[in-house]
Amino acid sequence: MSPRSASVNEELRRRSRERLLQATVDLVGERGFEATTLGDIADRAGSARGLISYYFPGKRQLFQSAVHRLMHLTIHEALERTPLPEEPGAGHELLARAIDAVLGLAQDRPMLMRAHMAGILQQEGFVQCPEQQRLAEVLRETIERYGSPDPDTDYPLLRALLMGAVVAVLLPGAPMPVERLRAELFVRYGLEWQLGRPPEEPPAGTDQRITGRQLTVPRLPSPAPGVPEQQTPAQAQPYEVLRQTQQPASPPQPPSPN
Repeated sequence: MSPRSASVNEELRRRSRERLLQATVDLVGERGFEATTLGDIADRAGSARGLISYYFPGKRQLFQSAVHRLMHLTIHEALERTPLPEEPGAGHELLARAIDAVLGLAQDRPMLMRAHMAGILQQEGFVQCPEQQRLAEVLRETIERYGSPDPDTDYPLLRALLMGAVVAVLLPGAPMPVERLRAELFVRYGLEWQLGRPPEEPPAGTDQRITGRQLTVPRLPSPAPGVPEQQTPAQAQPYEVLRQTQQPASPPQPPSPN
């Protein structure tokens, strides 16, 4: 038998890595982060235990990469859902779909997303990996399609607002309703309620501007002469955002996986 080509080996490695990532989100979603071992993940993926150590420095890095992959795939699937939006207004529909996709993950996979947010906020921050970069790219492209004049600034703000909404949905003992958070984000970006995948009705007390056809983001009155202009909470950007500028180093070629 002739040896496998480099391209075949590369494809086998890619598939092995993706099986590990998928097994991770499945198991943590079922059992929780602490109750899931690397051995469990390798068994579920049908891979050798040592292969995890080659691809990932540890369990937390594997888990964060796995969730970033899930988020990227979920948003990408929402953006590509048929019928595809047409101009004018395609950018608003795409942003609405992205927001609904992220909120949907928080609502449908609470154990998984709570563990993910805990890892980001408590210790490592964002893990630099291909999955995180793909997630960043799809969100940045979405805010650019929405019409942002400065995607490099507006993408980190969108990310921070989505992270804050996910935390609010999952906050133990005092969760915020998804519908209310969705309404606030839609007002922030001037999106109509019927875009994306809306609930049947807006929550009680929702600003009725989000159900109209000509919605604009509210602005504060102009200050009196000599008085400094006041910023809205969104303009103030209360979250310290992280820019992802480093590229992950290319690992050495491993032995061909089984």
